[in-house]
Amino acid sequence: MDSPVRMTDEQAEAVVRDVLRSVAPGPALDTLAPRDDLRETLGLDSLDFLAVVTRVSERTGRRIEEDDYDQLGDLAGWVAYLAA
Repeated sequence: MDSPVRMTDEQAEAVVRDVLRSVAPGPALDTLAPRDDLRETLGLDSLDFLAVVTRVSERTGRRIEEDDYDQLGDLAGWVAYLAA
């Protein structure tokens, strides 16, 4: 795998929203606030969440460990994680 891509907050949010759009399309994504629970708001089940993790990892080159999943429950957590 290539080296992880360094991202700004805006780039990180754009990647996550794009991936979410491919996994859970619908109007809820358009009104998603930074601290909204992704699973609850978008109706993601565990397989959907794993698909998001896998696709974000592939797009960014960043390995996402299972231990990090707790901080990835909302958009703000994803942005902080990817832009760190």
